[in-house]
Amino acid sequence: MLVLTRHAEQDICIGPDIRITVVSVQGGQVRLGIEAPQEVAIHRGELLRTVSEENEAASRQDQGALRGLKQASRLASDVSSQAGRR
Repeated sequence: MLVLTRHAEQDICIGPDIRITVVSVQGGQVRLGIEAPQEVAIHRGELLRTVSEENEAASRQDQGALRGLKQASRLASDVSSQAGRR
């Protein structure tokens, strides 16, 4: 990780198309302005982590539901097989 010190109204350039400007510093908050091409996705890190955690939890729930469906399918198949033997 590159760590830089910047003051208000100073900026950082990432490649030719992305510019991050320190808009203001007040107390413990830093306001940043980001200029980037429209096709570049810009997201707050904490939101991405939250969404990722929620997706992982949903995936685990989906896997449990799939296991339940497989078991139900096997039971239905067994019942159907036994009914056909009679």
